[in-house]
Amino acid sequence: MKLLSINVSEPEQLEYRGRLIDTAIHKQPLSGPVMVRSLNIDGDGQANLEVHGGVHQAVYVYSSDNYDYWSTELDRTDLQYGQFGENLTVTGMPDAEIRIGDRFFAGDAEFEVTQPRAPCYKLAMKMGLPDFVLQFRASGRPGFYCKVIQEGTICAGDTVQHEPVAGESMTIRDVFMLRYFDQDNYARIRECAALAALAPRWRESLQKLLLKDPG
Repeated sequence: MKLLSINVSEPEQLEYRGRLIDTAIHKQPLSGPVMVRSLNIDGDGQANLEVHGGVHQAVYVYSSDNYDYWSTELDRTDLQYGQFGENLTVTGMPDAEIRIGDRFFAGDAEFEVTQPRAPCYKLAMKMGLPDFVLQFRASGRPGFYCKVIQEGTICAGDTVQHEPVAGESMTIRDVFMLRYFDQDNYARIRECAALAALAPRWRESLQKLLLKDPG
């Protein structure tokens, strides 16, 4: 596993569909050592703290195998690291294998996986595809957010060490599919909502699904 790129941006105001929006989705790669802190990476910001950022969404990670998938799926050759708004582009960390509570280490920093990414219209704007949110969800390749356990310095090219969570957990893809496509699988949703490392916002969204449980 390897850290290929560190991508950051500060919020900016753009016009989209006739209105002004604040967004920090246009990430740009950094070179050299970068400091990771408990709420973000130096040079990075979040435009809407109600749905992005905070302790459990400090860093967004996307695996390079997803770039291969989207290049083929969209027939595009212009996809550059940071395209999907991720802070860290990595190798060898696919959504179908990384689990809630897994930890990984890069440079001096330590991270804990907390939730899948929930895409919004700003990703569709970035991609120039009005229906891309639906396509992104259907792919089951959301990437994941992390909590920063240990602040530290990282650098593109660093080796990433993966420490699987002890005990039962669920993969990022499984959790994502429960939230969006398997909403009547109440037994699995209950198991997922009980995962200790799951971000509170995701736990709350799953608990709302459980209110519909006829049993």
